[in-house]
Amino acid sequence: MRGVRVSAVSVFGVFALAYFLSYFFRSANAVIAGDLVREVGLSAGALGLMTSVFYLAFAAAQVPLGWGLDRWGPRFVTPGLMLVGAVGSWVFAEADSFGELVLGRALLGLGMAGILMGGLKAFSRWFAPHRFATVSGALVAVGASGALVAATPLAWLAGVLGWRAVFAWGAGVIALVALLIVGLTRNTPEGDRLEGGAVGPGGLGEVFRDARFWRMAPLALVTAGTFFAVQSLWGGPYLFDVYGASPVQAGNALFALSLAAVVGYGVSGVLADRWGVGRVMLAAGLGFAGVLGVLAAFPGELGWVGVGLVYAAFGFLGAFNIVLLAHARLVFPPHLTGRAVTAVNLFGIGGVFALQWWMGVVIGVFGRDAAGRYPPEAYALVFGAEALLVLAALWWYAPLVGERAAARRG
Repeated sequence: MRGVRVSAVSVFGVFALAYFLSYFFRSANAVIAGDLVREVGLSAGALGLMTSVFYLAFAAAQVPLGWGLDRWGPRFVTPGLMLVGAVGSWVFAEADSFGELVLGRALLGLGMAGILMGGLKAFSRWFAPHRFATVSGALVAVGASGALVAATPLAWLAGVLGWRAVFAWGAGVIALVALLIVGLTRNTPEGDRLEGGAVGPGGLGEVFRDARFWRMAPLALVTAGTFFAVQSLWGGPYLFDVYGASPVQAGNALFALSLAAVVGYGVSGVLADRWGVGRVMLAAGLGFAGVLGVLAAFPGELGWVGVGLVYAAFGFLGAFNIVLLAHARLVFPPHLTGRAVTAVNLFGIGGVFALQWWMGVVIGVFGRDAAGRYPPEAYALVFGAEALLVLAALWWYAPLVGERAAARRG
């Protein structure tokens, strides 16, 4: 691609487009869950496991990904993985069995694993340090809007073309964006050079030996895990089973959830800078637990306006889990911040895999009724249990907030 002018704007644009795709594909199963159950005959447990495999593959790639980005740069590592994701989307579109769906979903997770970290790696070289947080926040906000398209628009498109056609065309779109990254980005601006020296897997040991990390890790697991487990899957079946929603009605509620999450991502950093990351995380976490409590206490009783409001509150407050990454950067010394953020993020991603699967197993225990729906009590149980898990994790996390405040005063 000699002669192509590469700028910071083009670097941001193509990585933002790629992250949009990542959010779209991780969230798509919430709307098409009914089709997957009908066509492939999945149980709730199988649906949860198959969907959560995306996050298992995503998490497994993170440590070697960091080494690869430092060694070869995001220009080739990120699109190389995305081509694997394109194959995964095609496999998913053609799948006729649980095993084939799992394979496609795993390849999609692996393919999307390098986009966020690759974008942040590129931004660290293309943007001034004082602009890095702003640009990174913009990347997450643009990416999160992919979940909006995976709501009502996807429900409509799947109704017109079929979900298989959406994923088949999606394979081509992923491959195209991968090629755009190669053509419209460079690892560094002209005159700079990529520096190696990545930290290997053993470099996380110092973080894991720090007690402060273990104050944060459980909260990351249950808040990020619950948020994405619902946004990317169980928010749809809950509406199908408990409220008898159509795909478009479920898509509308998920659209409200995802739109509120975009707003939450946008304001969480501002509020954390103003009032402190620990205080903001505690307040948002308590609100998030409260929303889960409402879903547990009033299954099937909220009405569509109430569902929209509760889903919006869930999306807005759930997005604040990203504040934990900022807290990790704050409490750890500079030479550990990168590893600390990676470790906290790994627990969050691992939480999605664990909780998305666990929810399916528990819901499946109750069995379907004659109409093929799981009972409201099943969802009330999992939402109530997750509310208690969030409260317990907040209680465990709270001393870290006071410790940081004391360190500041000292």
